[in-house]
Amino acid sequence: MKVSIVIPTINEADSIRSVLEELQRAFTNSGMKYEIVIVDTDSDDGTPRIAEEMGAKVIKESRRGYGRAYKTGFAAAKGELIATLDADLTYPAECIPDLIHLLEKEELDFISTNRLAEMEKGSMSLMHFIGNKVLTLVCNILFHVDLKDSQSGMWVFRSAILEDLALISDGMSFSEEIKIEAMKKFRGKEVPIKYRKRVGEVKLSSWDDGIENLLFLFKKRFLKEGP
Repeated sequence: MKVSIVIPTINEADSIRSVLEELQRAFTNSGMKYEIVIVDTDSDDGTPRIAEEMGAKVIKESRRGYGRAYKTGFAAAKGELIATLDADLTYPAECIPDLIHLLEKEELDFISTNRLAEMEKGSMSLMHFIGNKVLTLVCNILFHVDLKDSQSGMWVFRSAILEDLALISDGMSFSEEIKIEAMKKFRGKEVPIKYRKRVGEVKLSSWDDGIENLLFLFKKRFLKEGP
């Protein structure tokens, strides 16, 4: 069984090598076949070159958007299983093989992760933390799911489920949307992970992205474009 690890990037030269080294160490003794798919949005700091030197497959995607990058990456992924994480070293890449074993052992289709369970000091601003709590609460109320962290960007899932997920977001709200869709339609689980302080420039706007994600939840719920 092959695993595709899909990572969106934009100017992640400070961290991408370390992320890929962590992934390679994690999979060296796992016995799993894997590929790393980097979806790069016009980086000008050498990120694509570093990723290619490390053996990753690099796809250029000039259209902006977190969700857009993942859709492009998923379309190119060859694995029966897909794993995701950011390129800034915040997520524990070494946990991916264990998450895959859990997925198989419990016959799940989708696993999301809870960053808020064990955060390294300085890994998330207070505003970002409060925003996550609010968005997760609204997500749970509107869609009758039971999430602790609706905004986490680390997931492991069976690629076959993608054809049944109604994913309309091309932005940051893609993260909450894929969880809503997967948890409502398939066998899903959320597990805690360690969350680390990021390396490199912060690209997330807690206020602007938070408001956008909140409005998206109401749009998806009441315009009948979701489950």
